[in-house]
Amino acid sequence: TLSPNLKNRLATGHNPGLKPVPNWDIPTLAGAGALRSTVDDMLQFVAANLGLVESKLSPVMQETHASRHQTGMPDTEIGLAWHVLKKHGSEIVWHNGGTGGYHSFTGFDRKKRLGVVVLSNASTDIDDIGRHILEPKLPLARLEPPRIRKEVEVAPAVYETYTGEYEVVPQFVVTISSEDGKLFAQATGQPRFQVFPESETEFFYKVVDAQITFAKDESGQVTHLVLHQNGQDIPPTRRGVEVKDERATSVAT
Repeated sequence: TLSPNLKNRLATGHNPGLKPVPNWDIPTLAGAGALRSTVDDMLQFVAANLGLVESKLSPVMQETHASRHQTGMPDTEIGLAWHVLKKHGSEIVWHNGGTGGYHSFTGFDRKKRLGVVVLSNASTDIDDIGRHILEPKLPLARLEPPRIRKEVEVAPAVYETYTGEYEVVPQFVVTISSEDGKLFAQATGQPRFQVFPESETEFFYKVVDAQITFAKDESGQVTHLVLHQNGQDIPPTRRGVEVKDERATSVAT
């Protein structure tokens, strides 16, 4: 909980179009998105992980860095919450975060004894900056101007065909609801946000850089959605729907 003084120092968050957005409040699982900090404070945390400062927690911190499992992503394993990227002879221990209006990256290379923190008050991806500082052979992303998404009119009756629960895993579900001629999306443990139509099947958030595409089978039944965020396309399946045609694809053009 921020004091009045800290609230005055809090940088205003912005969406990908660089418009100010309200802060998210996550009271139940605060560690998943309600932390507020500064670069200086986060660098103290990184220094402790690198063993550059003395801490009674050092042995425990070292345990969290050890790779425990493959992630399915190229060159990336996972420790205890930390990702471990092994590429170009470097081993970078890192994690990122994003809430409405903000994006963050923390990483370090234990062999180089080098750490970096990147904090942004816009929800665009900045991970490439942190990785590039730690390993110059990891490229910076090609800079492009933010895409301006235009909202179109869609009949409210169409929204009703999308409502329901879409499951990534049993513990993570995206719930789509319709209210007063508007469509909303709510992921497990997150606030509910309105999504806006670019077409009859493509929708976008205004609070974060994320989009949703609804997909149908050959009979026209909505079988799943695709969540586009952070360079990933995640296809939660609609609960209660039997997918008869495994070739079901997005009908978006």
